[in-house]
Amino acid sequence: MPLRLHVTRRQIVSRGLHHTCPNCGGRTLFQTGKRFALNPACPACGLKLDRGDGFFLGPFVISYTVTVAFAIVPLLVLAIFGVIGPAPTIILGGGCALALPALLYRSSWSWWLMGYFYFLPEKLPHNRGARCEDEEA
Repeated sequence: MPLRLHVTRRQIVSRGLHHTCPNCGGRTLFQTGKRFALNPACPACGLKLDRGDGFFLGPFVISYTVTVAFAIVPLLVLAIFGVIGPAPTIILGGGCALALPALLYRSSWSWWLMGYFYFLPEKLPHNRGARCEDEEA
């Protein structure tokens, strides 16, 4: 009989959307008092959050995609149709390109961890030895 996951995919998504640890659900992803500092590991359960070289690229891609899709492309469409001029397009686009990734830093890390563990739930310490086939709960 297959084992059930202790942390289900539904819980992983919920925790990702609430910016909490995918393993224990604690509000421990980021260092206290520092906006741009990810904890190397969850202080509550020990889950390694920064999983090595190149792992930071996931949140980078998420921030970049959201910035382009929801700020740069709409600005370009408005400029192409003459709703706003070239100067405001460049100024607003530059401002968005600088501000949005900074504003999305915590969300993009949380969403990246959510996506990573959604597809690899067996990597969570609470799920070691469990099978993924029947995670519905």
